Amino acid sequence: MTKAATAAYPVVDHKVENLDGFELFYREAGPADAPVVLLLHGFPTSSHMFRNLIPFLADRFHVIAPDLPGFGQSAAPDHTEFSYTFDNAAELVQKLLTRLGITRYAVNVFDYGAPTAWRLALATPDAITALIVQNGNAYDEGIDNDFWKPIKRYWADRSQDNRDALRHLLTIDTTTFQYTDGMAHPERISPDNWIVDQALLDRLGNDEIQLDYFLDYGTNPGLYPAVQEWLRTKQPPTLVVWGGNDVIFPAAGAHPYRRDLTDIEFHLFDSGHFLLEDKASEVFPLIHDFLARKLG
Repeated sequence: MTKAATAAYPVVDHKVENLDGFELFYREAGPADAPVVLLLHGFPTSSHMFRNLIPFLADRFHVIAPDLPGFGQSAAPDHTEFSYTFDNAAELVQKLLTRLGITRYAVNVFDYGAPTAWRLALATPDAITALIVQNGNAYDEGIDNDFWKPIKRYWADRSQDNRDALRHLLTIDTTTFQYTDGMAHPERISPDNWIVDQALLDRLGNDEIQLDYFLDYGTNPGLYPAVQEWLRTKQPPTLVVWGGNDVIFPAAGAHPYRRDLTDIEFHLFDSGHFLLEDKASEVFPLIHDFLARKLG
């Protein structure tokens, strides 16, 4: 039997941690004593989006991928009983890291994972060892497009009409669009993605949870100057892998990272929002090689 045939495939564990009464689900793989890589998902998905990347990295990295509150398999209490903010999401992720004894980690920032990670970085500026930026925004340029206009209208005026105007973003048509729009190879995108995500979005009360997150996203632009200062000061090694056809976080939000970072590797792909579904054969090796060089 060849060496390749006998090589062990990394085991991925699926766990739930009770954090002061809030049950947070996470996926974990890789050697416990290896450098830690934290994978933070976005809307409308969960750690499910990393299901293929996790074992690819787990040969030499300790990989942690949580589901944010209200997403995936994590607890999703009614929005009147829990405040769905990025501050609270970051606090729960930090509690998980503390519970697991993790004080230093590389982090993959994507979509909602970016504002979650920025809060972690601002709270503990020396904790992050490296960044993988995948359609994760930190600049005003990244949200200065038509997609954000009705959301910004809601930030400015929290009326029920403006809230209801965003409900179409929670439909199967929009979820499917996020996975398929701008993809160079749509045949590579498994329909399981939007079927799973939509089933979770359609849970009773989850629409209000997601609308609360849309509203709280308005707190992020105010943090961008501090995040940019953190980038300039700490200069984390950074790999940018960005789907250039994304209409939610367009390429305009990718380029400014090069203003603030010196140790940066920049790749813009002919792909859409969920780059990892379309370009796994190219992006996975880039991420693995980058982490191997930067984390040792």
